[in-house]
Amino acid sequence: MPRFRQILDTMAAYKPGKAVVAPDGRSYKLSSNESPYDPLPSVVEAIAEGARQIHRYPDAGSVKLTEAIAERFGVPAGHIALGAGSVTVAQQLFETIGDPGAEVVYAWRSFEAYPLLADLAGVTSVQVPLAGEDHDLDAMAEAINDRTRMVFVCNPNNPTGTAIRRAELETFLDRVPDDVLVVLDEAYREYVRDEDVPDGLTLYRDRPNVAVLRTFSKAYGLAGLRVGYVIAAEPVATAVRKTTVPFAVNHLAQVAAIASLEAQDELLERVEHVVKERTRVREALISQGWTVPPTEANFVWLRLGERTPAFAAACAVEGVAVRPFGVEGVRVTIGSPEDNDAFLAAAQAFRD
Repeated sequence: MPRFRQILDTMAAYKPGKAVVAPDGRSYKLSSNESPYDPLPSVVEAIAEGARQIHRYPDAGSVKLTEAIAERFGVPAGHIALGAGSVTVAQQLFETIGDPGAEVVYAWRSFEAYPLLADLAGVTSVQVPLAGEDHDLDAMAEAINDRTRMVFVCNPNNPTGTAIRRAELETFLDRVPDDVLVVLDEAYREYVRDEDVPDGLTLYRDRPNVAVLRTFSKAYGLAGLRVGYVIAAEPVATAVRKTTVPFAVNHLAQVAAIASLEAQDELLERVEHVVKERTRVREALISQGWTVPPTEANFVWLRLGERTPAFAAACAVEGVAVRPFGVEGVRVTIGSPEDNDAFLAAAQAFRD
């Protein structure tokens, strides 16, 4: 029997959101925070045209996509590093600081991949409990010590949807030592409507230890193609690029991401529809008697405690797949109006 790393005996593999089917064939997948919309015609056209070149290796440096991102956000191309989805870029970030004894601080509960990535990188996780449904930034700052190499701040937070406002975040950043990298994980940035929640790109320019992590999977609807990126000071971006697997971002992913940036206005119209549905769903749940924290992402969070498995099972019977987290709560993606109505009916039936 081959010998493997001991950490593999104790770590749990990542579990993606699942689809379920009701006895009558209905199925509403609200477990993975995906866009409810089909790709834009212009993006599909770009992918179809790009398919003519898949016998060639993709551009290893993703030069055209890097230039398009740089132009879109007004940042230097040297400040950008790409990977196969933001979770892979996060893995690269862990690898850049993964020396023996290194620690990474993050809130818990937050994105479920953080512990997995830390374990794989040989980094020690320091999980700081949420204060209610929010980051406890004071406690996170106090958890930083000489072994801390990186801090992850998921804003808005997955799975609670809550977001940190500018004054609080800036105060926290002021407390972080300059040699500790702070990663602002902004996978859901396009859904933010609270003007007090800062765009991380307005913070990183004056803070060389701040990196902004983003994705094309959510608002841009390219979850199946895997494109993510980090924007940070050049030394950080350079370090991340060194950890990139060769040809990590495939050719179709690159052309689809470029086409999506060119179709920015159309995509943001779709995002606005999701935001309106988010408001409708949250208000309907509150009227049913549920406690739902304010959310700036494309999902809502219900802290159900011991009722979590039963609630998820009751939704599944109606063909609605939600994302349960142990005995803590469920995260429910905002889907199409039809999807959302099916979920609201299941939530009401559970209370009745």
